[in-house]
Amino acid sequence: MRTLEEVQATLQIAKLKEEDLHTTIHCLTFGENVSSADYCLMELDDTLCKHIEAGQSLIIRGDKDEHAVLCSEDKTYDLKIADTSNLLLFLPECRTPDQLSNSQDSSHVVHAQIWGFCNSYWELRRQRPKLKKLKKLLMENPYEGPALAGQEENTENRYTLQDLLERIQASEEEIKSHLETIHACQIDGYWRVLDFDYEMKLLGHVTQLVDSESWSLNKVPLQTSLEELAPLEPREMIEHCLNCYGKRYSENDEVYYALYEDRVCRGTALMLLHNAVKFNLREFQEVWQQSVPEGMSTSLEQLKGVALVDRTSRPQTISLLQVEDLPEDTAARFNHLFTLREKWTEEDITPYIHDLCGEKQTTGALLTKYARSSTQNGYKVFNSRRPVAT
Repeated sequence: MRTLEEVQATLQIAKLKEEDLHTTIHCLTFGENVSSADYCLMELDDTLCKHIEAGQSLIIRGDKDEHAVLCSEDKTYDLKIADTSNLLLFLPECRTPDQLSNSQDSSHVVHAQIWGFCNSYWELRRQRPKLKKLKKLLMENPYEGPALAGQEENTENRYTLQDLLERIQASEEEIKSHLETIHACQIDGYWRVLDFDYEMKLLGHVTQLVDSESWSLNKVPLQTSLEELAPLEPREMIEHCLNCYGKRYSENDEVYYALYEDRVCRGTALMLLHNAVKFNLREFQEVWQQSVPEGMSTSLEQLKGVALVDRTSRPQTISLLQVEDLPEDTAARFNHLFTLREKWTEEDITPYIHDLCGEKQTTGALLTKYARSSTQNGYKVFNSRRPVAT
């Protein structure tokens, strides 16, 4: 253990003036069996520091073949190792200058023991949650409706929320939000996504009932709907369908739903396009408008991110292209899009890259990085900046 005299002698050799330094002098020593593998350091921003100080948890998620991410309750962060040229020491008993008392008149020595050291740390960067795997897991066993008499329902590949939290690289809030987006529901404690045909069947029952009863699209009574459709489908499925395609509200102690025009029209369009490779655009628009409930108006704006119009073909066509089916990686997404179409207008490509934008990032910035622009027939178009891999 160094004495004050030894420290003062070292200062003289180093040609440092004792009066220029703090009166408290730390002498550092290594503890027994200290190694760089004992501790990992992580750099946190103010938000995450307050999160930890409030007693909340941070969780590292990822399967063995995935790059690990760190999740708070509602955000996802990429974990990357950052190297530093300075050796970082872990000193639990060391005090920083702002923690020291300046009331000491003379210098004194404080001994602090090093518990660990390293020359790298974990650096966190906010990133988009990786949610594509969520629907993929749930699609292993989609819910096709109640089992028919004499048939047993498939109980394999079913997932609770805890199962999903262990498998999906996203925070709990992000996972719950995406479950709502993909119209998943909880059945017998397991999260299930509805089979597409079954979901469209439910929507058809609801819209047909609205038409037959001449109800206002903004005032669909829940209780009457359940009673009328109970012989056809389970009550909880009818209510789930109304939650997916309408907004719930109460009036005079009665529960009603205001149907979302865009969601109902989009669902109907998906049903029409589901089994067609390409559809004549003009014919599609006519059939589509005839298929939605009376009082609703269809518009191609409702199909952004789920269907693509080819205006260069004669006649013009429309085909199914859902953003949720595209690669999650940004470079792979652009490569896939440019294999489908060599040149894109900004209006056409934006719905298919908007979800790739990080915090404070725009689709324009993504296009600048991954595409180059040119003018074709008076319109600005984008093609791949790199050779397209097929």
